[in-house]
Order: sequence, then structure tokens, then C-alpha cells
Amino acid sequence: MDSKESVVLQHYNTDHMNTLKKFQLPEDQERFTSMPLEYENVDCGQYRIVILNRGEPVGFFILDSSEKVASYTSNDSAMLLTSLLIDYQSQGKGFAKQALNRLGEFIRNEYPDCNEIVLSVNHKNVHARRLYEKTGFQDTGKTIGGPEGEQSIMKLVI
Repeated sequence: MDSKESVVLQHYNTDHMNTLKKFQLPEDQERFTSMPLEYENVDCGQYRIVILNRGEPVGFFILDSSEKVASYTSNDSAMLLTSLLIDYQSQGKGFAKQALNRLGEFIRNEYPDCNEIVLSVNHKNVHARRLYEKTGFQDTGKTIGGPEGEQSIMKLVI
């Protein structure tokens, strides 16, 4: 079986934290995201999602349904995707692409009232932008400021 076929999205559970704590990124990637350890505790409306390959965590992201979403879209049925990362040791194997390709199905099953995912991607993060475009995200033409500069808002209609 191809390793990409074994990628699944799952809600975080405490069994994942030991592996997530060990995740590493090069500095040039870490400046664009947040590490899982920063989300040991989450706010109301934030959901930790773990990307698993053959049952082992290889990636992580947050789905957010809080009032923050309104900064990105006027769609009351949208969720915000933030802090997507693949552990450095697992990069280059297609896990992020496979996870994003499965995001729509995951959302339909877990959050049936959601019909759109929004995110922001830094203009300097060309690799991430290409990944989002390849997996169906569209640039909305809107931008926001961020800690590392201007970011484009992208959306995926579910």
C-alpha cells in the first residue's frame, strides 16, 4: 500500500501529545506556523486535528469556529484552518497534500454545518500557497496583515 493511502485525519487525543511534542521544523518554516505544543490547551471553538500515517502522527492543524472566522469571511458557516504543519522528518512524502485532499470529507462528517474552510497564507510562503492551490483552495483576493507580513486569504468550498 502506498503511504499516501494510509493518511487519515483524526481529532487530537492525549495519546498523540508525546509524538507531537517532538515535532520539529526548520526556522524558515516555523516562522509561518505554530507548533502543536502551543495548543496543549485550546479556546472554545478550536479543534486540534492530527494527520496520521499508519496510525502515527505526522502532522497537525487547528480548525477554528470561533469569532476569529469573521476576520476572514462573512460566511457564518465557515471554519478557519490554522497552524498546518508536517513534522520535518515526514515532509516530502505527500502527507500534507493527502490530508488537504481529505479535508472536505472530514468536514462533512465531523462538522456538517460547515460549508467553507478559510485560511491565510503568507505571501513569502510560496510552497504552502502552491499546496493550497493544488488541493482546491482559491484566493479570495483579500489580504490581512500577519506577524511575518501580508497574507492572502484563501477558501475551499465544501
